Amino acid sequence: MRKPYLPPRIFQQRRQKLASLIPGAAVVLPAWPEYIRNYDGHFPYRQESNMLYLAGFDEPGSCLIFRPGLKPETVMFVRPKNIERETWDGFRYGVDGAKQEFGFDEVYSIDDFEKVAPKLLKDCQKVYYSLYRNHEFDEIFGRVLTQVKWLNPRAGLGFLPVEDAYGLLGEMRIRKSEEEIDMLRRAGSVSARAHIEVMKATKPNGSERALHGLFIKSIMEQGAQGEAYTGIFAGGNNACTLHYRFNEDKLNDGDLFLVDAGAEYMFYSGDITRTFPVNGKFTAPQRRIYQAMLDLQLKLIGMIRPGLPHGRLQEETVKGVTEIMLEEKLISGTLEDCIRERTYAKYYPHGVSHLLGLDTHDAGALLVGGKMREMEPGWCFTIEPGIYIPANDTTAPKELRGIGIRIEDDVMCTNDGAEVLTHEVPKSVGEMEAIIGQA
Repeated sequence: MRKPYLPPRIFQQRRQKLASLIPGAAVVLPAWPEYIRNYDGHFPYRQESNMLYLAGFDEPGSCLIFRPGLKPETVMFVRPKNIERETWDGFRYGVDGAKQEFGFDEVYSIDDFEKVAPKLLKDCQKVYYSLYRNHEFDEIFGRVLTQVKWLNPRAGLGFLPVEDAYGLLGEMRIRKSEEEIDMLRRAGSVSARAHIEVMKATKPNGSERALHGLFIKSIMEQGAQGEAYTGIFAGGNNACTLHYRFNEDKLNDGDLFLVDAGAEYMFYSGDITRTFPVNGKFTAPQRRIYQAMLDLQLKLIGMIRPGLPHGRLQEETVKGVTEIMLEEKLISGTLEDCIRERTYAKYYPHGVSHLLGLDTHDAGALLVGGKMREMEPGWCFTIEPGIYIPANDTTAPKELRGIGIRIEDDVMCTNDGAEVLTHEVPKSVGEMEAIIGQA
């Protein structure tokens, strides 16, 4: 029999914290639907992250209604037990199992949702629900709201007000608990060790796809559920495609190899990028630009502290990469003009950091009231400066064409600085050259 991935008390504590933020309101969180990959084969199922955060329940065909201060307060709807379907598709908790294992106040079959949910919501002042993210459930939710209205026909209140649950829960999820930090550390460690295995196995004429497979093998042997996102294994000019995912080419002697890949451990994401030479030795131009990018990344990590506006990282990155581009004669003009006119964006088009947690690009607002949000202890995020010079860019110096470099680590803001959660994987020139191709 399967068990909750964390003790149910952790989810109960999160719901108690949420209760203080939404008196008189309810939260409705449906599971993600299952999706067909092709014909009758499904994509591997991954639960919606807010459902995981508040309930810890990872089955499809479920929905949580949380009504602080009302009885029953925590109501879960799940797929009923069905031995025949379990023979084909695997274990289901069912109504009784979900109540026993997770400690919900009440559990119903998902088949009864439209009958029961209106009665649960009719005494609430508003409901938090994320519209337009789960289109299949939006229709069901709309019918429930209509029934709620008719359960109070003379109140003159109209439809129950709806606010977005994503922002509400993002505000909770942005500050990681000790349990979450432990899992992010583990996700970072598992990811780092798999990156090392890829480095050791990288050689000229090797395969992007084979090394992608090696990464997956390594993380799953270490207990990960799988990838946190589809890995990028990009040799040579392929690294200049930011979300390159074909992973089908051979690796060429003299090229760089960019690997952006992470493990999902207990639903929490690792996210690491390393760039290194296929043959184990940087050329002089490759080394020059790589070292400049590494120096910038280390400077950014050194800036992290409570109270620093998160957006300052991007400002410093733009300044740093623009200086590198001017030094390498990729662009021309003054530093100030190139920043103001965004000339740098030709070779650096993305942001340097995103929040990290249950989602690789995790929930939480970084801009509030038009102002940059200041970092707090317990924030976890990436630091990932990069530069990408396409092989067909005839305006770039010839020796730089086809170079794509990104260096990414996962970090946590602490009381006095930063903890690098992915420190186990090397990134200095000497450390990487010492292990590339040594498998």
